[in-house]
Amino acid sequence: MKDRLTDALYGAAWSSVKKLPEPAAVRLGRTIADAVWKRRGKGVLRLEANYARVVPDATPERLAELSRAGMRSYLRYWMESFRLPSWSRERIKEGFVGKDLHHLTDGLASGKGVILALPHLGNWDLAGAWVTTKLETPFTTVAERLKPETLYDRFVAYREGLGMEVLPHEGGSAFGTLARRLRAGGLVCLVADRDLSASGVEVKFFGDTARMPAGPAILAQQTGALLLPVTLWYDETPVMKGRVHAPIDVPETGTRTEKTSVMTQALADAFATGIADHPEDWHMLQRLWLADLDPAKGPSDGPGTLAEGNTP
Repeated sequence: MKDRLTDALYGAAWSSVKKLPEPAAVRLGRTIADAVWKRRGKGVLRLEANYARVVPDATPERLAELSRAGMRSYLRYWMESFRLPSWSRERIKEGFVGKDLHHLTDGLASGKGVILALPHLGNWDLAGAWVTTKLETPFTTVAERLKPETLYDRFVAYREGLGMEVLPHEGGSAFGTLARRLRAGGLVCLVADRDLSASGVEVKFFGDTARMPAGPAILAQQTGALLLPVTLWYDETPVMKGRVHAPIDVPETGTRTEKTSVMTQALADAFATGIADHPEDWHMLQRLWLADLDPAKGPSDGPGTLAEGNTP
C-alpha cells in the first residue's frame, strides 16, 4: 500500500506540476520546502549535520539558514524535474550556462570518450537535458533502483525521454556497457559523491573520511576516456550555472588500486570546491561520512519519499 501511494504521489506531481505556470511552480516549491524544513524531520536534520562539516565554523543559526536554503534548492530541483518534459528545446538550451565547457567539447571531439562525474549539486537532470539538446550529444548514465519498482520505471522513462540511456545500478552488466560506450567515443555521466555499494574508495572530504564510488576512475583507466568533474549551482536567476573542471589524469605509476585512490581523491577535491562555494545547493540528505554511518544500515539511509530526502 505504501509503495502504491508513493508511486501515485509522484505520478500526480509529474502530471500536475508541469501544467503550472513557472512562477506558480516556483512558489509551490518554496512553500513545500519551508513546510518540510519547519517539521525538522530526519532529512532536514541530516542535511544540517552534513552542512556542519562543510561549514565547520557555522553557528546553529547559520546552519538553520543553510538548511532552509538547502530545502528550497532541493525543491527547485524537483519542480524543475517535474516540468522538464514539458519544456521546449529552447527553454532547455537557455536553462543552463556553463564555464570551461571546452574541456567537454574538446574531449568529445577527440573521440576518446568522456566521463562526467558530478556530486548531488543543483539539477543534474537539467544539465543532462542541456547536453542532449544544446550539444546534441546522447549519453549513458546509471540510476539507483528505487522502491516501488514502478517508481524506478517512471524515472527511467523520464530520463530516457530527455535523451539519456539509463542503466540500473545493480548488476554487473552496467560497467561493461559503460566501457563499451566510452571506447566508441561516447559520453557517460555519473553522479559520484555517494557510494552505494559499501566497497567504494575512501577519501578525505571536508576533513574527514568518506567513501566515493571507484567506477569513474576505473572506467577512465580501462578505456582511456577523459574524466571530468562537474559542479553545478543556482543563483537568483532561473538559469542554472555550472563548471566543467580540468581533466583528472591517470597517474603514471602505481597499481590499479593506487591509481584509483589518487583519482577518486582528486574528484572529491573538485566536488568539495563546488560544494564549499554553494553549500545550499548540495542535496545530500543522507549519511555520507564513515563516522556517521550506522553499520546496520550500510552506506546510505536508503530510498525514501521526496519529503524524506530521497534524491534519485
